[in-house]
Amino acid sequence: MSLVVDISELKPLHRPGLRLFGVDLGTRTIGLALSDGLLTVATPYRTLKRTKFTADAAHLRQLCEREGVFALVVGLPLNMDGSEGPRAQATRAFVRNLEGHLDLPVVLWDERLSTVAAERAMIAADLSRRKRAEKIDAVAAAFILQGALDRLARL
Repeated sequence: MSLVVDISELKPLHRPGLRLFGVDLGTRTIGLALSDGLLTVATPYRTLKRTKFTADAAHLRQLCEREGVFALVVGLPLNMDGSEGPRAQATRAFVRNLEGHLDLPVVLWDERLSTVAAERAMIAADLSRRKRAEKIDAVAAAFILQGALDRLARL
């Protein structure tokens, strides 16, 4: 069962070598980032094309098993004033639907401006428009995950 937990609840669940997935959920894609086993650095991992929910959940479960992931940090797209709009509600529904498909805790993490930060970083790295379009979701997931990792380090 997938269970939404507070970030502070992850530390006692971590064992050496286990990692976190950062998830940037879009309407057409799912951006993924992976932490190291010490939970210090987030790295863009890959972007999945969304299909049917059951297939997406199965693919995510398979990747979690392969990479030794013990929890997910899912970006929650809040409005700039902190309120929740349709995208945040869709993200919460996706996480709720993961129950029964993925037996991992999930942290919902404020992702405001993560895509903007990812885009700026890629422009600064002089990536072409095409490369940015291919990588934006995974890089945004890395920004989301790094924020959570930094918070975990301060706990």
